[in-house]
Amino acid sequence: MIEKRIDELIKILNKASYEYHTLDMPTITDQEYDDYYAELVKLETEHPNLVREDSPTVRVGSVVIDGFEKVTHEVPMMSLGDIFNEEEIRDFDNKVRKVIPNPSYVCELKIDGLSVSLLYEKGKLVRGATRGDGTTGENITHNVKTIKTVPLSLPEDIDIEVRGEIYMPKTSFEMLNEERRKKGEKEFANPRNAAAGSVRQLDSSVAASRNLNTFLYHMPQATNYGIQSQMEALEYMKKLTFVVNPNIIHAKNIDEVIDYITYWQEHRPELPYEIDGVVIKVNDLGDQRKLGFTARVPKWAIAYKFPAVEVLTKLVDIEFCVGRTGKVTPRADLTPVHLAGSIISSVTLHNEDYIKEKDIRIGDTIAIHKAGDVIPEVVEVKRERRTGEEKPFEMATHCPICGTELVRKESEAAYFCLNPNCDARKIEGLIHFASRDAMNLEGFGENIVEDFYNMGFLHTVDDYYTLHEHKEDLQSLEGFGEKSINNLMDAIENSKHNSLERLLFGLGIRHVGKKTGVILANHYQTLTNIMEATLEDLKSVPDIGDTIAESVVEYFQDEKNIACIRRLEEYGLNFSYQGKEKEITEDFADKTFVLTGTLSIPREEAKQMIEFRGGKVTSGVTKKTSVVVVGENPGSKYDKAKELGIVIWEEEEFLHKVNNN
Repeated sequence: MIEKRIDELIKILNKASYEYHTLDMPTITDQEYDDYYAELVKLETEHPNLVREDSPTVRVGSVVIDGFEKVTHEVPMMSLGDIFNEEEIRDFDNKVRKVIPNPSYVCELKIDGLSVSLLYEKGKLVRGATRGDGTTGENITHNVKTIKTVPLSLPEDIDIEVRGEIYMPKTSFEMLNEERRKKGEKEFANPRNAAAGSVRQLDSSVAASRNLNTFLYHMPQATNYGIQSQMEALEYMKKLTFVVNPNIIHAKNIDEVIDYITYWQEHRPELPYEIDGVVIKVNDLGDQRKLGFTARVPKWAIAYKFPAVEVLTKLVDIEFCVGRTGKVTPRADLTPVHLAGSIISSVTLHNEDYIKEKDIRIGDTIAIHKAGDVIPEVVEVKRERRTGEEKPFEMATHCPICGTELVRKESEAAYFCLNPNCDARKIEGLIHFASRDAMNLEGFGENIVEDFYNMGFLHTVDDYYTLHEHKEDLQSLEGFGEKSINNLMDAIENSKHNSLERLLFGLGIRHVGKKTGVILANHYQTLTNIMEATLEDLKSVPDIGDTIAESVVEYFQDEKNIACIRRLEEYGLNFSYQGKEKEITEDFADKTFVLTGTLSIPREEAKQMIEFRGGKVTSGVTKKTSVVVVGENPGSKYDKAKELGIVIWEEEEFLHKVNNN
């Protein structure tokens, strides 16, 4: 009898919540809801064995986890390409129409939140996950369950994955920052950051208090449910009680798409949530399959980003920052100003030439915007507002940290501190070594690295691998318990197995970025081989120019660098490239390839096949192109290849040559 009543109460409350939050059509009063809820809490407290996973009481957030487990997405969560003007919109339409003669489009507001994947088994929510890098995300189920618009159970007993956006409404954002102001805590810069910070809380009660919301917009395997279009998918998700944005349209042509964008560009401030653009998708799922994907983005969808907003602010001062290579960069300190959802208080001024070209002075009123809606930059100086008290810029002559005289290298706009013992350079180098794209020492953020440096635990990069000797000292520090220190030690130990390209990038060799690290590691296979390579050897490596070659040779001629590397070797770091050795073949060696059309294999896999056999893949067809590999529905690259008389391989011929070799 009690179990039956609990089931009845859950049904009433979940239905009421759906009607209130999703349909905006409540059928019971707040008092009635509260009474039913109180009765359910009482029954569940008295009979904890009868608590159901889809009970609305789980939304209060009572789960605390130790850390976020990794989640692998069965279907990758790909990002979208960006466009910024009408010409690019029409160019997207033209490319689509070359494959699909009469496409129609679905236009969706681009919600400024964070992507989420919701997985249901037999109609029950079993997992919520972040996008992460598109292939691997983090399990945030404990926090997702606290969001009232996420159904814990579906009206159909099905297995399904849906994707969408978690966001924080403007009113919730304002209330959250008001609370933080009262407590003397740092305010969130924008609703997106606040939402992202909320779902990455280990304690779900924090997320529950933040009043997050969702819009769902994608079913990665929609055709499994008999769905043939994006509009059908949206309607089906509504039927399953998911919240779908009400401002979506089915546009019959690109002119209707442009009208939709124009309208929301003007009316976006009226929305109760932040948007930063419009997503345009080909409606028919069969057409989407025909259009296919590039290695990075789908060809059937694009994101139009609203133009960057300009704001005016005062340039209060110019400071100088020192990077790991010794490069000294001027930075403008600004009167804090809101810009496109963020509070901006500083902006890079790049170098002396940039400042002189724009005639930037201390005390100026300047216009800034976000380039690509991301990075703030100076647009112009408002010279008409000058009072005569502005101070002309003077480049620093000495390092602001160590006092060493700065040097401007020939043919470069930047000044450098050449003191290898400069504290700022060392700290930046240590931070770089620990970064995600380098050795990926998880947990070693900028503040921790700087603290450990100042305490004498870290001086050079090899010191990371002796930190275990200071374990007791570290545990005595405020905020560092045994578990957090063990996590840092595990990250250090795991990094010893990284492939060579990560180490090369992490060492901070000038001009050796992430991509160059892969090229060198792939070509030479071991660090010893790279260290022994001559200048001429290095110059002969594809994509390694004179500047990079000279920098590599110079780095490995420095006795201090050699000594550091020898210590890393003693500590057990891997010095070998963990990719396969190339199998150079006549059909591919030293040839330049271009891929076009939809291939039966992933584009990235085809690229790797070519590079593995000694070829090179570029994006555009030129006279220097050796071969164009053609899949289904090839585009303008195919036409240009025929025009230039370039060799064309159908995919079947390409795979035959790959397998033959």
